[in-house]
This record gives sequence, C-alpha cells and structure tokens, in this order.
Amino acid sequence: MLKTILSISGKPGLYKLISQGKNMLIVESLIEKKRMPAYGNEKIISLGDIAMYTDEEDVPLKDVLASMKQKENGAPVSLNLKKATSEELRDYLAEVLPTFDRDRVHPSDIKKLISWYNLLVASGLTDFEEEPEQAAESAEATEATESAE
Repeated sequence: MLKTILSISGKPGLYKLISQGKNMLIVESLIEKKRMPAYGNEKIISLGDIAMYTDEEDVPLKDVLASMKQKENGAPVSLNLKKATSEELRDYLAEVLPTFDRDRVHPSDIKKLISWYNLLVASGLTDFEEEPEQAAESAEATEATESAE
C-alpha cells in the first residue's frame, strides 16, 4: 500500500498515485482529494522506499508506521507537533523505535513521520503491512527481471 503513497518535495502532505502519463504521474492529494500532475523534475518519493536510521540496520517506514499504529491503537498521535520540544519528539520515537539513531534522525524528521502517520490515519490508510499476495507478486517480478538479464 505504501508504494502508491508519494511525498513530493516542495508540496505539503501526501499524494496517492492514480496513473502514469508520459513524463508525469497523475496524483491525488490525500488532504484535498484534488488530482494534479507531478512531473519528472520534481523529487517524488514513494513511502515504501523510505527507511529510518537505527543503530543496527535501517528499518522500513512500514514497520515504523505499524509500530506507531500499535502504540496508538490505530488512532492519530496526540502529541502537539507545534508545541512539542525536541526531547518530547525523541522520547516518542524511542517508544516506537527504541534503536533509532539519535545522531542521524532529526526532530524535523520525527515531526514529518508523525504528520504523515496522522494524515494516513485520517485518510483511512492504515494497512501498513505488505499483503502476502503483493509480496509474492513483487518477488515473482524480481525473479522474472533477474532471469531476463
């Protein structure tokens, strides 16, 4: 599910991938539900490709979001992002991801993570785990690509 949710640099919020055109993507804002084009010159990142730095190895964003969902029982995070101190943000992330790298994960990263989580929950997109069917399909596609090379 997170593969089709996009973050576009310079634009607020998150976007759902609707369609692909020539040299652009058609996306829909999760906030306003408006559709618009996103061009190749914009920095577009799929949430499925993002990971959080930890002391051991990077943890996929889907695992962090799933941990947040479990902690909050599927509800939005109640922490006030505008008034929260850096320590409060770090303490919150430490509850969700105890091994996060305190040197490389900045308070602004934690704010973005919490705002993304709240936006996904508000949009009803809380199935952060990859379905087994999708995992099998992506594994088959990878095998087919590797055997074609």
